[in-house]
Amino acid sequence: MDYLSKLENQSIYILREAFNKFENLAMLWSIGKDSTVLLWLARKAFFGHVPFPLVHVDTTYKIQSMIEYRDRLVKEWNLKLIVGKNEAVLKSGVTYPNGKATRVECCGTLKKDGLKQVLDQHHFTGVIVGVRRDEEPTRAKERYFSPRDKTWNGTSRTSPPSYGTNSKLILKKGRTFASIHCSTGLN
Repeated sequence: MDYLSKLENQSIYILREAFNKFENLAMLWSIGKDSTVLLWLARKAFFGHVPFPLVHVDTTYKIQSMIEYRDRLVKEWNLKLIVGKNEAVLKSGVTYPNGKATRVECCGTLKKDGLKQVLDQHHFTGVIVGVRRDEEPTRAKERYFSPRDKTWNGTSRTSPPSYGTNSKLILKKGRTFASIHCSTGLN
């Protein structure tokens, strides 16, 4: 088996484990290359069907053809899509292009805060995200199943690194928040 096949099989295993362990699971889909690869893997893991909703945080700054692509795949592949927007920030105009916020502030309010709103509204207990450990050093320490606190902030900085799947994951009552990372690149 070649290296890419091993990565694919490992990701499929992790997706199935996550679906088995979490009651209310979702997957982030930015429509970017990493999350679209993850979507393809999810379809492969569940024989063409994705048994959990996809969450897309719409900043309203995506190219229109990307949104059309998203909507076309949702229809063709019979996907459940939840679109979140931080409407309050968009309405107030405190965004980057008009100079009322820096790029970083704008990204934080439109993406991070918008995502937290969706997660809180739908009471997800697990969220699948595609990460490339080779692109961002802070991601290299993330566990496949990374516990989060009630505000969805990570606890990986104080946890030792995990080099394999946590296949004996035990979810305790009241501690249901987690982020499931599937490597779509090199480990």
